[in-house]
Amino acid sequence: MPESEQESAPSGIDTSKPSVARVYDYMLGGKDNYEVDRQVAAAALKIAPDAPQAAMANREFLRRTVRYLAGEAGLRQFLDIGSGLPTQGNVHEVAQSVRPGAHVVYVDHDPIVLAHGRALLAVDETTTIVDADAREAEKVMDDPRTRALIDFSEPVGLLLFGILHHLRDEDDPKGVAARYISRLAPGSHVVISHFHNPGPALPEVSEQATTAERLFNEHLGTGRWRTREEILAYFEGLELLEPGLVPLPEWRPETGDHQAVPGITYHTFVGGVARKP
Repeated sequence: MPESEQESAPSGIDTSKPSVARVYDYMLGGKDNYEVDRQVAAAALKIAPDAPQAAMANREFLRRTVRYLAGEAGLRQFLDIGSGLPTQGNVHEVAQSVRPGAHVVYVDHDPIVLAHGRALLAVDETTTIVDADAREAEKVMDDPRTRALIDFSEPVGLLLFGILHHLRDEDDPKGVAARYISRLAPGSHVVISHFHNPGPALPEVSEQATTAERLFNEHLGTGRWRTREEILAYFEGLELLEPGLVPLPEWRPETGDHQAVPGITYHTFVGGVARKP
């Protein structure tokens, strides 16, 4: 590791180990990443050359769904779990462009996310960032910073972009999601994007998903490409909105979105939006 790169890292950032948030940042063309992250990204790109396209599809899915929630669904408050590094088109920017004054609480526990987030995300009295593990639903929702901005007796947009697939099976991701959802008022909406393994239906895609999962678990600690049935289970008790659980570019695409080619990675990242009745 070049000494200059070590010096450029914010205090408390370990540049000797790769970070999920920083690898994702690299895939999006960001600059908040280090050599160790780029090495993991390079290995991932050998398996899935179109991985940056999938990362971009996730950001576009975020923008479309948040615009929908703030606009047509009429939501004024958002809880973004595992928010990741700030990038162009953050949740508060999208939501407030549609509904000025919307409240946004970001949640993450990656030190570099917190370092950048405190400077860039907590911009005024309508946004804040909470240092917490995604698995600690009660801690997140009862945190004074969360309660200062979010009234859980009113509808909330719960955002779970690319976070549940970083929870191991033994972490009970369905149970984690359910603990958040149980505290939401009727009319709340839940957005989930998740790595997907289609199994025998698409054997070539399934093989890539299995290889990518092995790479993630060897180098980043977590990463699960789950089946459609496993991902749909997160929405249990909710009303899944059209077009359902689909590859991210297929969720209500808009003019100006990147033209995602239906290749292998296209089918390994899916998402959906559901309403709490």
